[in-house]
Amino acid sequence: MVNPNLIRRKRILRAQAFLIHSAALFPAILLLADGLLGNLSVNPIQQAVQRTGRIAISLLVATLTVRPLAQIGRWQALLAQRRTLGLYTFGYALLHAILFLVVDYRLALSLILREFIEKPYLWFGVGAFAILLPLAITSFRYWMRKLGKNWKRLHRLLYLAAIFAVLHYGWAVKGDFLTLRGEVLRPWLYALSVAFLLAWRLWTTLLQRRQKLRRSAS
Repeated sequence: MVNPNLIRRKRILRAQAFLIHSAALFPAILLLADGLLGNLSVNPIQQAVQRTGRIAISLLVATLTVRPLAQIGRWQALLAQRRTLGLYTFGYALLHAILFLVVDYRLALSLILREFIEKPYLWFGVGAFAILLPLAITSFRYWMRKLGKNWKRLHRLLYLAAIFAVLHYGWAVKGDFLTLRGEVLRPWLYALSVAFLLAWRLWTTLLQRRQKLRRSAS
C-alpha cells in the first residue's frame, strides 16, 4: 500500500522545486528580454553586470534564509531546496563575473588590474566568488559522503561569502554606505538581513550545544 504521507511529501517537494526554479530563472529571462527589446540603459553591459550582481546577492540571502524558516515554521521540506538556491546563486555570480571580465573588459588584464587598484571593493567580490566556487562544486551528495563532517564546516563559509558580497555591493553603489547618502537602502537591507541570519545561526548553534551538554551531563 502506498504511503499517503510520502505522496504528499513528494508533491510538496515538486511544487517547491517548480516555484524556486521559476523564481530564480525569471530575472535572467527578464534581463534577456530587456536586452533584446532595447530596454536597458545607455550602458547596457554595466546594467547587466549590476543586475546579475544584485540577483546573486538576493539568492544568497534566500539560501541562508531557508534554515531559519525550516526551524521557525517547521518547514523541513524547504531544506531540500538549499542546494538548488545555492547553485543558482553561484550561476548568477559566475554570469556577473563573466559579464564584467569578458564582455565589458574583454579580458584586458591591464585595464582589469587598474580597476582593482582604483576600486578595492572588487576584491570583496573576488573573495565571495572564491568561496562560492568550492561550495558549488561540493554541493552534491558524492562530496557530502567524501568530506564527512568537514562538509558542514566548509559550507558554513557561505556566511562569510554573504558578508563579502554585502561589502562588495555596499561599497560599489553611488552613495555613502555609512552616512546613508545616495543609493544605500538596498545595500543596508542586505547587510541587516545577513547580520540577522548570522546572529540566528550562532544563537541556534549555541542552544544546540547547551542541550547536548545537558544530555551528556544527565
